[in-house]
Amino acid sequence: MTLTAERTRPPDARRRGRPTSGGRETLLLMLPALVPVLVFSVGPLLYGMYLAFTDARSGRNAETSFVGLANFGDLLTDGDFWASFRIGLIWAVSVTVLQFTASLGLALLLNENLRFRGFARVLALVPWAMPPVVIGLMWRLVYHPNAGILNSVLQDLGLLGHNVDWLNDFSLALPAVIVVGVWTGMPQTTVVLLAGLQGIPGELYEAGQMDGASAWRRFWNITLPQLRPVIVTITSLDFVWNINQFGLVYVLTQGGPGGQTRLPLLFAYEEAFRYGFFGYAATLGLAMVIVVLAVLGLYIGRQMREAS
Repeated sequence: MTLTAERTRPPDARRRGRPTSGGRETLLLMLPALVPVLVFSVGPLLYGMYLAFTDARSGRNAETSFVGLANFGDLLTDGDFWASFRIGLIWAVSVTVLQFTASLGLALLLNENLRFRGFARVLALVPWAMPPVVIGLMWRLVYHPNAGILNSVLQDLGLLGHNVDWLNDFSLALPAVIVVGVWTGMPQTTVVLLAGLQGIPGELYEAGQMDGASAWRRFWNITLPQLRPVIVTITSLDFVWNINQFGLVYVLTQGGPGGQTRLPLLFAYEEAFRYGFFGYAATLGLAMVIVVLAVLGLYIGRQMREAS
């Protein structure tokens, strides 16, 4: 009787109680991707968190001791850190807002049925294909006080009467760097917004047009609400990318003049590799991670509450 029941049981039911090697095989297949992540991402992150609670310094025979929260106490009273943090917020917010505004306009333009639209889309991706170092060197030539094309064009138009050293002027250095940041980050934001625009059903616009809605009303009542999830995602990512910016600004100004463009990561870089305070620099990095996560959580939470 038992043999008959066993014989008539479905094949998948007979295998249900037996251990399978699927989980082990999945883990083995994931190892080539997991090992680099653990070695080059998780490992340095954990080591950096450990250094944040030590007085680690440069030097072959330098002794390292655990100091607890002493580095964080020094950070709270460090005027240079708060100055760089203020500059970093100005940079991140300005670049993110201007980048989104310009990218949305470009995405709306590229979404129209224009001639050479494919070629224009390729051109819009050019900054994305260039390394930050190359972009920084190129814009340094554009901003050059004597041989730069910007001064030449503005003087030819009669808008300038003398050469301006854009990257070494205390009042112009940060705005000049912000312009470069906006230009550099526009491609990925434009691509994401363009994908969101192409996902909006055309029937919504047809219904709005039949109801007599103007182009502005259709944009405000159809396009923006439909793009809200995309906008929240890309602006959040842009903010994280911008506040963690290092290479572009370092090539352009190295934090000058007089610290006017010294972002928090530039300040941490100087503390670590110019002055040799590895523990304090790790504290700066950990503090920025905490601040970014807090600001990002508040922003996303607010957007989600407004969307619901």
